[in-house]
Amino acid sequence: MQEDSSRSPSYTVACEDYVHVVDFSPFSSGTPASLLAYGGNQYVVVGTCLFQEEDMEVEGIEFNMLRVFHHELRVDALAWSPESRLDRIPTIRFCTAAADRKLRLLTSDLQDRHEVKVMEGHTSYINHLVFEPTEGKQIASVSDDHTCRVWDLDGNESTTLRLRSPGISVCWHPEEVFKLMVAEKKGTIRFYDLVTQQAILSLDCGQSPLMSADWCLTNTIKVGAVAGNDWLIWDITRSSYPQEKRPAHVDKARLFKWSRANESLFATTGCPGKISSQLLIHHLGHPQPVMIGSATVGSGLSWHRTLPLCVIGGDRKLSFWMTEM
Repeated sequence: MQEDSSRSPSYTVACEDYVHVVDFSPFSSGTPASLLAYGGNQYVVVGTCLFQEEDMEVEGIEFNMLRVFHHELRVDALAWSPESRLDRIPTIRFCTAAADRKLRLLTSDLQDRHEVKVMEGHTSYINHLVFEPTEGKQIASVSDDHTCRVWDLDGNESTTLRLRSPGISVCWHPEEVFKLMVAEKKGTIRFYDLVTQQAILSLDCGQSPLMSADWCLTNTIKVGAVAGNDWLIWDITRSSYPQEKRPAHVDKARLFKWSRANESLFATTGCPGKISSQLLIHHLGHPQPVMIGSATVGSGLSWHRTLPLCVIGGDRKLSFWMTEM
């Protein structure tokens, strides 16, 4: 693919420091704006975003910083709680993972109350985490220690699922709170019933290492992943092998995320190169990517809750791409 076909971001927001992770809240904030968190070396910034596509009076993007949270070391992964809201009594709650193998649950009313709960148990690097999406009273995390662990908000482990290789991604079913998807590095994706703690279904990449996987929460029969240079898509009602598979990135692929606004849209990123990281936006009806972007040492990837817009972090900025549908 030619580099010159790459499109510059629709919007950018300048940041003080290098951004390692970025995440739109997948839940409504109770206001027209969306919650967004980004983090890097010893900090997490929480703010709101409003785009001109949502409000005629906004020029481009309106980013409003709500709070900077000090974080003892670099943030490696971050997840939003559905309890985060800005209407009525504002509450911000999210959880982070860092290289000291600990989870940190941060809760703030954006005034005086600010709590950090440290959760310990993983014995190796934590790759991904997610809140139970209906009430937010549990957190699941996956690690290089070959486990998926489910925690309550007091930091107690309620479930430990033993994996056969490092856990790479974890997703919670949007309505059925006992269903969890866990993707493993060696190329297997399993769906667990948390009541019986047994796997109920498994999918196979046919290749490894699997780097990232995502469950399409608007149509839960679809699962996507990246492994090697390829993206892969499954229809879980049809086969344990991918229904579709295409090479995407010349360098290895790094992340896969489904759009929350359109079940046919997904994004993949390439492994950060020496200078830039490639972002590809794909549509299931099109053989080629519908959009190509790149960010200087880009890191992280997240889709807006209702717009066909995604964000990646990078060197002192956030870059947002709107997909024309």
